[in-house]
Amino acid sequence: MKKKYHVYGIGNALVDMEFEVHDEFFGKYGIDKGVMTLVDEPRQHRLIAHLDAFAGKKACGGSAANTIIAVSYFGGKSFYSCKVANDELGDFYIRDLQAAGVDSNLGNGVRKDGITGKCLVMVTPDAERTMNTFLGITETFSVDELHQDALINSEYLYIEGYLVTSDTGRHAAIEARRIAEENGVKTALTFSDPAMVKFFRDGLAGMIGKRVDLLFCNEHEAKTWAGSDSLDEAVAALKKVADTFAITLGGRGALVYDGKHVMDISSHPVRAVDSNGAGDMFAGAFLYGITHGHSYYEAGNIASLAAARVVSQFGPRLQAAAHREILEIVLGK
Repeated sequence: MKKKYHVYGIGNALVDMEFEVHDEFFGKYGIDKGVMTLVDEPRQHRLIAHLDAFAGKKACGGSAANTIIAVSYFGGKSFYSCKVANDELGDFYIRDLQAAGVDSNLGNGVRKDGITGKCLVMVTPDAERTMNTFLGITETFSVDELHQDALINSEYLYIEGYLVTSDTGRHAAIEARRIAEENGVKTALTFSDPAMVKFFRDGLAGMIGKRVDLLFCNEHEAKTWAGSDSLDEAVAALKKVADTFAITLGGRGALVYDGKHVMDISSHPVRAVDSNGAGDMFAGAFLYGITHGHSYYEAGNIASLAAARVVSQFGPRLQAAAHREILEIVLGK
């Protein structure tokens, strides 16, 4: 039976705000470079006071949201379950999500008072992204935000690894996976960040369960999961928890495992400006590919080019028209 949605995603709803900094800024304000760090709102406000925002760089985001929006922009049908507050940023988040063509649980629900989550994305001249995140109300994302009908009527469930930091978020991810498995919906999960693998490994294992159908990670995350500096050992470790997977390798492309073969996916050399959103875009493009009749190899090539396009600009998303151009280049149609 044909499903209504190609991908149903769950994750932290965050309004992304992007800033350009130099390494000295991290030293001055005690920020760990290259990872996502959770902070409280006063800390975030203090940092904002020392930053000059890029004009027009505010967008509805969070890792899974970026992926789900990419699926939509490529031409897929997607649904996103998340939690925002009854505030101005919450209003903005809903409008931006709707403008991207994504259905969600936010349309008719009564939002609770609180503060919508915000993520400061700080980009250095080497294109590395560093995030300081105040989760706000999304820290209480729970099973209450799941939309069971939409989930059951989807081809894939996509779980954001960042949910592991919240007890209610982790439980919601486990429940969503249970519903998916009981109703023939394939499960996909992203590790999201090396810090999630390093500090929340047991929680991620609980979210994975016996295994998932598809796992996304980068090389650092894969090696951390395996406890090894060997990429071959990381591949072997991932095969124990995922039927298929994709490991992004930065400027060296990616490795894709389709359940039988490990395939090298070529990179697309670009001048990297901002790595924020590259992994999210890779996952979104890949999910679009495999839900639209393309092989894992074809999906990997779509995803590789899409990720390259993202890192060559500021911001985690491409203009809607750019997605069609990517498909034309890779698929010749």
